[in-house]
This record gives sequence, structure tokens and C-alpha cells, in this order.
Amino acid sequence: MSAPGRVVALLVSHDGARWLPAVLDGLRAQTRPVDAVVAVDTGSKDGSADLVESALGDLLVGGVERVTGATSYPAAVALGLEKAAAAHPDAHLDVHPDSHVDRDGDWAWLLHDDSNPDPRALEELLAAAAEQPDAAVLGPKLREWPSLRRLLELGVTISGTGRRETGLERGEYDQGQHDAVRTVLAVNTAGMLVRRHVLEELDGFDRQLPIFGNDVDFGWRAAAAGHRTIVVPQAIVFHAEAAHRGARRTPLTGRHTHYQERRAALYTLLANSRARSLPFQLVRLALGTVLRVIGFLLVRSVGEALDELAALVSVYSSPREVHAARRERQERQVREPADVRRLLAPPWLPYRHGLDFVSDLAAAATHQAADVAERRRAAKAEHDPSSMAARRRELDDDEEYADTGVVARFLTNPVAVALAVVLVALLVAAREAYGAVAGGGLSPVPAGVGDWWRLHVEHWHPLGQGTGVPAPPHLLPLALVGTVLGTTGAVSALLVLAAPVALWGSWRLLRVVGRFVSPQGAPRWLLLWGSTTWSLVALTSGAWGDGRLGPVVTVAVLPWLAHAALGFADPEPDRRWRAAWRTGVLLALTTAFAPVAWPFAALLGLVVLAASYAVVRSGLRDRSVWAPPLVALAVPLLLLAPWWLPSLLERAAEGLLLEPGRLPVPTVAPLDLVAGRLGDLGAPWWLGVVVAALAVLALVPRATRVPVLVAWIVALVAAVVAALLGTVTLSLATVETGPALGFLVVVLQGAFVVAAVLGGQGAPRRVAAAVTVVAAVVPLGGLAWSLAGADASLDEDPRSGIPAYMVQAATRGDDHGILVVRGSVEDGLTWVVRRGDGVTLGEDEVLALAPEDDALTRDVQQLASRPTPALVTELGDRGIEYVVLPAPADGAVAAMLDATGGLVQASAADPATRAWQVDRPVADDALDGPRSWLRVVLLLVQGIGLVWVLVLCAPTTQRALERRRR
Repeated sequence: MSAPGRVVALLVSHDGARWLPAVLDGLRAQTRPVDAVVAVDTGSKDGSADLVESALGDLLVGGVERVTGATSYPAAVALGLEKAAAAHPDAHLDVHPDSHVDRDGDWAWLLHDDSNPDPRALEELLAAAAEQPDAAVLGPKLREWPSLRRLLELGVTISGTGRRETGLERGEYDQGQHDAVRTVLAVNTAGMLVRRHVLEELDGFDRQLPIFGNDVDFGWRAAAAGHRTIVVPQAIVFHAEAAHRGARRTPLTGRHTHYQERRAALYTLLANSRARSLPFQLVRLALGTVLRVIGFLLVRSVGEALDELAALVSVYSSPREVHAARRERQERQVREPADVRRLLAPPWLPYRHGLDFVSDLAAAATHQAADVAERRRAAKAEHDPSSMAARRRELDDDEEYADTGVVARFLTNPVAVALAVVLVALLVAAREAYGAVAGGGLSPVPAGVGDWWRLHVEHWHPLGQGTGVPAPPHLLPLALVGTVLGTTGAVSALLVLAAPVALWGSWRLLRVVGRFVSPQGAPRWLLLWGSTTWSLVALTSGAWGDGRLGPVVTVAVLPWLAHAALGFADPEPDRRWRAAWRTGVLLALTTAFAPVAWPFAALLGLVVLAASYAVVRSGLRDRSVWAPPLVALAVPLLLLAPWWLPSLLERAAEGLLLEPGRLPVPTVAPLDLVAGRLGDLGAPWWLGVVVAALAVLALVPRATRVPVLVAWIVALVAAVVAALLGTVTLSLATVETGPALGFLVVVLQGAFVVAAVLGGQGAPRRVAAAVTVVAAVVPLGGLAWSLAGADASLDEDPRSGIPAYMVQAATRGDDHGILVVRGSVEDGLTWVVRRGDGVTLGEDEVLALAPEDDALTRDVQQLASRPTPALVTELGDRGIEYVVLPAPADGAVAAMLDATGGLVQASAADPATRAWQVDRPVADDALDGPRSWLRVVLLLVQGIGLVWVLVLCAPTTQRALERRRR
């Protein structure tokens, strides 16, 4: 049974020629024909309008109405209804509010140019309208086109976070499981059958929703106005969702479909929510947008993340539009908000979607790992026909030992037991780093992580007499870790975990490198030797015991950096680009702690590219071959711009060749470079020489000579850079030192270890067994030396010599400085101004590069020879409250200061220490310095660049892959 009344189909098209033939066939094939068709074309350039005119003939009212592409969907619908009313005034389809005739039997059937109705669609919709006469809006079951069986929508609602909810599982097929007619909040405009007087009463669709979200908003407004919306599953429409899937772009969406969809969702929620819940909704949507942005960044969907922010800003910056929409809806509201609320999505649904997102991330990481493993198995099977049989034997062994338990399998694996022993030994060897550490080249950490953040952000540092030398680059990663663990925990964790992380990373690297030689890879005992030897480099070199963070971090990060750089040899361009971003991030982290890493990487990259060009010239013509290494080199320049650029501008370029820690840096002789030692620090020299000798012997086997030569190229580049830097002397204000060569020492040892492992893999078994006895001395000797705790100096107290009450007074502000003068008139005097809680990690690097204050130097000289009250006043103007001569104080200088007006003797715990307080007003603006907008810009570039690069390094979820394929 059909409902009485006239049905006018309203078809809106825009560049839909690829779908329109089927849509028009479906429209003409309706078992209950439409009474008329009104067509509106919004600026199509593919002949859509002509196609509609030629296909519909007499059904078409007045030809196709052609308007510009900027015409919104609500405007197109309103224009179509006006045209139908003008052509058939007796059909009661006018949309003017002064019309008083009975128009309840008139219907408008909305169709898109990509929505193909089933032949019985209109008949089923009208039959449902006859059975349920209180229904004002009816919608069909939407199936995906062209699959035809996958469900898209059976009614739609919206969640409290603005997500469009259909109640369907992802990719659910139609098996009749949702075929009950039911009341819903809204139905899609693709196939919507709506009573004409309802459209007229609600003023059609909201013009603030030009293309997306107008169906949900219309359904919400209709429900609030007392009208009922139902979905009729027996009526079927096939929908291509061209605009949503990006298959078609219009002037209303451009390339930012997600922006339009998200803006529509935010506007719909704010315009229709209850008044008392509006403040909560505003806060919730803002916080939810931040979380969604983070989520999109995690799955490398930068465009969607920016669209999210843009949509929030667009809606929140237009409060008048939202207020006007809310006032209009309140005027028409007749139903209680609680009645409408039952049609909305359940409040717990967003949390389930959050769990789904986490599972998507886990699945993406799992799929990526499975993909790598599958490629390795395929390569192994290609080179070894017997690998399948070996795999069967492995499966049989797994079944045989499945009941023995994990512990039993662990205890019966000698390599696993040995690795566990090595790990425990490394943690025991790092026992002095549990807790607060300072001494040697390591300065104490500040009391709070805020000091690190402030030092990183500010342009002018109130250190000494103030300086514009930029904060060192390693301060940012330390501050990030310190935000979670605290300053003491950050440095302690770095020292304790450096060797275990290096053990893990070197095992992965050597396993992959070994597969370049043979599909089976290197034997596990060889991997054990190589990874253990590598993990001990930080300890045996002496860098760990002296608190030199540069080499320590290099040992931990370098295997991961080399592993990422191996991706440049991947045959697939996408993986080469992914390797570029990951290599760039790790190179930036290494450069932050060891600045010499960047020039070394640049020189090594040039050498490798030149060698590749000499071997395969045609290979470098592809941009995806040579561009990723260049991108990896450019990433550190971007991420570390707030450090290296101001260093050049402030004439502190010496910092580009130094590492974290106090000066001078340890000198490295040629033998120390080969033996992997920093000067006189570290284990006996012969342990490192054994590794170098094994690397030389690795050149003998022919099977592995080529990859061993590659390792030697890396070693030779490191040696050349070390030789060049060894000729440089850096003259700073307080000390002369050579460049920090700790990074090159570590690189050379790493190259030797890789060469030795490859050589052992290619050597005959008898020779390898004989050499193994000698090689085992290296890790065993290194572990024994490390466990003995030799040459460690991380338990010193660098804060002695200054009375405690003065230190406490200095923490009240940077203007309460302490002038510390050491030495004697005969031997020479040195001075330093202590402020705050003293020179801490990060500040010592800034002070070392700061130029000498010649004026204060002259004041100190005059203070030791001819002090005057005017000079004391000048000290107060410089923000100096105390003068201290630590033990042993020069008696002649102390006698002069005792007799100087304006200096009051102060107490000191050590009788040999003399101290005075400046009895003059202390200037609170003595250390004020200029502000720099360049610093702000560079920090913004660093922050945005860091997020951007990390996003490009992240795994891609299956959903993101599907969106890209579309």
C-alpha cells in the first residue's frame, strides 16, 4: 500500500558523469515512478548536466538548473524545491511560509549523483510511510557502491565527541541482520524521503553546513521539533560516497574533506546541545580535538591532524553563528531534550573507539614486524631451497618442547643464559650511577627540570655576568626525560641503561648485517661476542667513569642509527624514505650529545655516494636513491637549529666541536684512538688492540671481504676526521682544549666490531674456533674491569669551598651572586661568579663558551691590589652579594679586603676560607639582557619539525593505508 501524495525527486549533481548513467537508470526503473524530477547541477565540468537532460526527458521539470560550483547542498535543495513549486503550483510544493494549504501528502525524494536506488526503493519507502503515518523523514538502507553487499548506513546518529555513528561493524556485509524498521536520529540525504511541509517548517538544511553533516543536523532539529525519522531497510540505495572518500573534489571541500566533516560535526553538536551542557561540551570538544590530533600524528596522518585543529578554530572563532543557530532551534523545540537524547549515541561509545584506536596502533606495529619477518623468510627461502624443511624441523621442535616451559627452554639455551649474565653484569657495573651522580666531566644536575627547560628556551642566560650563548643541544632530550624521571633520574637512567640498550641494538644490527652475507646470518655465539664487546665500549673507554655523556649516548644510539641507515639499501622507495626520517632523528639525537657526528655523517655520506656512483652510475639517477640520505642529513640541521645557528651568531662556534661535560676534554692519541680509550682513562689498551687486530684479520676471508671493506671505509673516514680535528686547538675564555673525539673513538670501535663479526662469519670453522679463544678475552676482560669499578669518578662533591648559607642565599635570585676568587697574587688569580644553585649540567657548557668579561676581570685585579669603596659599589651593581676566597686564601688579598669599606667579614666553616658580604644595595636588574624573536622562531621551528619528523617515522595503520589507496 502506498501513501497518497505527489513525489518529486530532487537530484543534485557535480562532476558525477561516472555514476550518473546507473543512477538515472535506477531512477527510471522505479516500480513506483516519481511524479517529477528536479535537477540542479553545481558547476560540473564533465557533462553531467547534459547527461541528466538527455536521460530524463519529460520527467525533468524545466531542464537542469545550472549554478556555480560554490553553491552549497542546502542552497541547491532550496533552489530545486522553489523551481518545482513554480512549475507545479497546484502540487502544493511551494516553500513559502505564507502558504496555508494542506500539504502533508507531498514528498521530496533527495538523491545524489552517486546514489543509485534499487528499483523498489521508492515503493518501499512510501509503503512504510503509509504504515507509519507519523513518520516525517524516511531513509533507505545504504550499501557500498560498487561492492553492493557491504553496509554503509541504516540510520545515523552522532556521539558526544562528534563522531558519526552508524551502529555497524567495519566492513559489515548485509545478511538481513538489521532489517527491522526503527526510529533513528537521522538518515542520509542520499535517498532521504521527507515530507514537504517538514522541510518548509525547518527552513530546509542549515546553510552553515555546505556539504557534510547536514543530514544529522536536520534529523536532530526534526526530532526536537516533534517529527519522527525512521529507517526502512527494505528500501535499498547504493552509495559511492564520492566526496567522503575523496573520489571527487568540489570547490566546497578542495583537498580538505576531513576539515569539512569535522567542522560540521563540531557545529552540529554546539548548535543542538542542551544549554546546561554547553560549557562542558566546549571543553570536551577542545580536549578531544587535542587527543585526536595526537592520534592522527601517531599514525602519520598529518593532514587530518591539521584539519582537526583548523575545524576547531573555525567553529570556536564564530560564536555568533553558533548562538544564532541555537536561538533558532530553541524557537522550534517542542520535545523534551531527554526524548531526543535517547536517539544519540551512548556516552560510553567514544571510549570504545579509543580502545579500537590503540588496537589499531598495536596491529600496525605487529603488521610491520610481520612484514619484515616475511621478507626475510622469503629471501632466505630464495637462497636456500632446504629452508622449508628446516622450518618444518623448527615447528616439530617447538611442538616437542612446548610442554617444557619457557624457563626450561631458557636454561637449555647457552646463548640466552650468557646474554642474561652479561645484562646482569652490565647493571652491576653501573652501580655507582644509581642515584645522584657528579664528578669528573659530569656537572651536578639542577634541583628541578624547570631549570633545564628555562635554559633551553631563554635567549639571555643569567650566568656569570649574563651571556647570549645558546643552550647546548643535549638539554632538550634531557629535559624531556627529566620531565618524567626528574633531573637526577634522567642522568642516572642514561648512565645505567646505556650499555643494555647498546647490547640490544648491536645484537639487532649484527644479526641484520650477517644476513647480507648469508640468509642464515651470523652464528649466535658470534652475535653474543660482538654485541657484548660493543656494549662495553662506553665502560672500557673510560667515558662512563668520567661522566662523559657524549660517548656514552653514542654507544647506545649508534647501533640503532646504523640499523636505520641500512634501510637506504631497501629495494622499495617507500621504505627508503621511511629510513631517511628515522636515520635523521637518530642522527639528530647523536649530534645533540656528540656534535662531531654530523660532519662525520656528511663526509661518510659523500664517500658512499661517490663509491656508489663509481660502481652503478645509473642507480643514482633515481631521486629516491640519493634524496633519502640527504634528507637524513638535513633533519639534524632543522631539529638543532636553536643551537647551531645562534652559536655562529654569538661567536661560539667552538661548541660545534665539543661534547657535554667540563673542559678540557680528554686528549686522544693515535694509539688511544685505535684502542678505544679516552686519554689515560679506560681499560688496558691491549683489549682494544685485540679488536682492531681481529678487524684486520677479517679482511682475509674472501666470502665476507666486501662487507668487511665497507666497515673499514667507515673506520677510515672516522680516522681521517679524527686526524684533521687533532690539529685544531680551541682557545676559549678560560681554557684551551682540543675538539671532543669521543664520538670518533666509539665509531672506530663499532666498525672494528662489525668487521670482526663478519670476518668470523666467513672464516673456516677451524680458524674461527682458534680465533674465538683469543677473541673471548675482550668481553671477559672488559666485564671484569667494569665490575671492578676502576677509574670511576662519579662520586665527587664539586660544591665544597663555599659556605652553605651563601649557597642558600644565592638561590633566592640570580642577582645574589657570589664572586669566588682562587689562587694568589704570585701564581695568578682566577675568578668565577656563582649564581643560583651553582653551575649545573647544561650551564657549564654555556659558561665555557661565553666570552670573558674584561671589565669584571679588571675589577678583580683591582680588588686584589687596590680595593676601594667605589669598586665595592660596582660589585653590588653587578649583582654580587658575597666575595669568597676558598682555602687556602691568599693572606695579602684577604688583608686588603678586610680593610675595604663596604665589605663586611662573613663566616666560613673552613678557617682557611675567607668570605665577605657586600654592604651595598644589590641591583636586581644587573643580569637583564635583550630578548630575541629569532630564538622564538627557532624554537617554534624545532617543535613543529620534531613533531613532523616523528610522525613520518611512525608506523602506518591499516585505516590510513586504506585512505591512501582511495
